[in-house]
Formats: sequence, structure tokens, C-alpha cells
Amino acid sequence: MKNNFFEISPDIYKVGEKALENTRSSFERIDEITEYNQLKMLRAFQDARVSESLFSGSTGYGYDDRGREALDRIFAQVLDTEDALVRHHFASGTHTLTVALFGVLRPGDTMLSVTGTPYDTLQGVIGIGKNYSGSLKDFDVKYEQVELLSDGSVDYDGIRNALKPDTKMVYIQRSRGYSLRPSLLTQDLKKISELTRSIVPDCIIMLDNCYGEFVETDAPGKYVDLMAGSLIKNPGGGIAPTGGYIAGRADLVEKCAFRLTTPGTGKEIGCTLGHSRELFMGAFHAPHVTGEALKTAVFAAAVFDLLGYEVTPKYDEVRGDIIQAVLLGNEERLIHFCQGIQAASPIDSFVTPEPWDMPGYDSKVIMAAGAFTLGSSIELSADAPLREPYAVWMQGGLNFHSGKTAVLLAAENMRK
Repeated sequence: MKNNFFEISPDIYKVGEKALENTRSSFERIDEITEYNQLKMLRAFQDARVSESLFSGSTGYGYDDRGREALDRIFAQVLDTEDALVRHHFASGTHTLTVALFGVLRPGDTMLSVTGTPYDTLQGVIGIGKNYSGSLKDFDVKYEQVELLSDGSVDYDGIRNALKPDTKMVYIQRSRGYSLRPSLLTQDLKKISELTRSIVPDCIIMLDNCYGEFVETDAPGKYVDLMAGSLIKNPGGGIAPTGGYIAGRADLVEKCAFRLTTPGTGKEIGCTLGHSRELFMGAFHAPHVTGEALKTAVFAAAVFDLLGYEVTPKYDEVRGDIIQAVLLGNEERLIHFCQGIQAASPIDSFVTPEPWDMPGYDSKVIMAAGAFTLGSSIELSADAPLREPYAVWMQGGLNFHSGKTAVLLAAENMRK
């Protein structure tokens, strides 16, 4: 049904109608995945015997916080892992990954990234480029990487050649980050895992799972030893105001907990300060909200494909995360796209985003994010560094109806 709440030209509106026709089968597939993961989450809540009494916050040391313990069990169950550490104390996804890396790596260990150079903000943690004080490099943790193939796929022969008997960790970044390579599917994780274990059986396989939760029915816990992610992305459901999770083998999660708090106390301390209800509610809504974000991404791919732009992934491709990249060709189009997304936001729609020097990035970045939670990537946002090939990365959408309008307004803003 057409509405007159926003100024969308008839031409752009017709492109949207055609895009909806093209995406019908993709939407049906997303609905099936969403239903499976939502029911899996419901089962996990019931198995954890969640009750209203678990929402009460603890203070001080936070000993015997039953809600905190139940939430850990829920995340472990839905991610198919032995244990989980879910805390509002994690300041970002990068912070969560940092705690995991420092939790299990020791001086002299070698970390091997098998998906090329990690995301920009993690490079300082490792000690690539700028060697910030306190990086893994400062603690004599060695870093090596296997580049991706020219088509962006995993170089399995390269991994085979790079693995050594003393390789302590194989590190996988599931999402594309600011690149145009494909995001990884769980079948890719399985293949990397099998290859690694055939050569170095005791190697820790760690996954940066940001943006990948609940995108498939197959959870990655079956294939990796440790994973981490942010609660202001998929698993927070747009409700969690902050936080992150680490999940995996129980012994490794314990080491991470020792790093987060203190050796010996680990998961036993850490008050929740009244945040438990938001984290529980966010987790419960997460599969559905992820499905809405996927639909928004698929619709964007279809719209801009029809408008003649290169998109990745295509609207009918199987997806490993919620991110949609659109190659816009120049700085002006990129800026107008982001400004169109901002204009469709429920928060700060009157603000005009401009490129700026953002900490942790090597070029100016423009970000459109009219979000209820600052930096929440599961809410509709679009961002990009101002550099070749002038691609924009869009993610999120709490509901498809507003996400659809935002995509059309981005196209309209570029047209004007």
C-alpha cells in the first residue's frame, strides 16, 4: 500500500515494488530461518526456567546473581556451546574480542588469522600498524595471517601451508567488515575447523561472530572453540543498551572470565545493576529482529541492483551476516546515500551526517545511525570510509517496514 508520509517519487516507488516481487522467495527463506531460531530461543528460555524474579539487579560483587547465570545458559544453548559469558560490562564488540584474545593467548603464542586482515578497530589490539600500548604484540603474542583469494573466498591451501605445530589459535572473522569479500557461512566454518584439526588438533579455533548470529539455522558452536560478539548487534535484539558475549568450550570461557574480572573469581562476580531484564528481552527478540534486518538488506540489494549499481551480496544469495554493501562509485553518492538513511531514522532524522576522522580508522568515515542506542548496528545504519571503491555498508533494521522506506529514501536522495 502506497503512503504519503514521505516524499518518494513514482519512479523510485515503482523500483521498490519490482524489488519486492524479486525478493519474494528470499523472504520466504528468511522467515523459515527466523521461525527456527525463534523457537530455539523460546526453548532455551524455558529450559533455563526464566521467571520475573531473575530480572532483579544485583549490586557490589554480584554474588549468586541467578539472572546472570540463566542468561549465560540461554546463550550457550542457542549458540550450541558448552558455556557462555554474557555481560553488560563489555563496552563494545572489539572490547569483547579483546577480552577473549587476552584470556586464552599467552606470551610466545601464535595467532593465525585465516580471513586476511581483521576489522580496523581490532588491528590496534593485535599490534598491526599502530602498536598501541598494551596490544597483544606488547605481550609477545605473535601474529600471522593468510590472505583471502582474489574472489574473497578462503584460501584453504594457504591455511594448510601456514599451520604449524605451535600455532595456538586460528582466528576467523565471519563478517566482511569494510571489505567486499563474502561473509562466511557455517559450512565455511566447518571446513576451516576440519582442516585445522587435521593438522593441529589442539589449536583453538576462535570466531568473531559479530553480525552473524541467527542468520542461519546452523549455529557455529559446533565448529569453533570460542566465539564473541556484541549485544548492540544481532543478539541484543535492539533492546540491550550495551554489552557483549563470549561463548564456547567451558575451559576457555572460564579463562576469559578470569581476564574480565580476576583469576579465581571469574564468572562468580560482576553485578548486573538492573540491566538483566533488557538483556533477557533483547535476546528473546533477537531472532525476529535479525530476520527483519535480513529482509531490509535483501530489499536494498534488489533496489540498487535494479538501479544499476553493483551490490554484494545479491538479493538472492545465501547470507552469512546482516550486512549489505552497495558500490556507489564516488564520494558524492556515498554521502547522499547515508544522508537519505539518516532522514528515515526515528531518532535524529533532522541531523545531516558528514564525514569525520573517527578514532580507530585510517580515513574519514561517514555514519548514518538514528538509533535508540548509540552505535547500535542492529538498528538501521549505513557507514563507509571515504576511500576507493566508495562502497557503503548498510546493516540492521528493527522492522522491515521502516527499513524499506529508508532504502527508498536513500535512493530518492541520490536521485535528487
